[in-house]
Amino acid sequence: MEASVAIQVLPKTASNDELIRVVDEVIDYIRSTGYTYQVGAFETSIEGDYEGLMEVVKNCQLIAIKAGVPQVSSYIKIVYQPTGDILTIEHKTKKHQQ
Repeated sequence: MEASVAIQVLPKTASNDELIRVVDEVIDYIRSTGYTYQVGAFETSIEGDYEGLMEVVKNCQLIAIKAGVPQVSSYIKIVYQPTGDILTIEHKTKKHQQ
């Protein structure tokens, strides 16, 4: 594995219920990709190959728009190491899971 991405998707909505509905659709898409991921309160972390993860990041915006919002903002963090393995989500968070 050469990359890890954290994405926070912020759709422009009129209510919190609508925001949660759209974010849930984005998370459902991420789940469908088969990549290892972890949902947090503010962002979702995903790990895998760099090119594939960049496609996921792009599609998260499109999913939100297709869900009916007029605008979406996203905050992205990327760790990329093409010549070796990066720290996994499990390695970074396992000791903190209940």
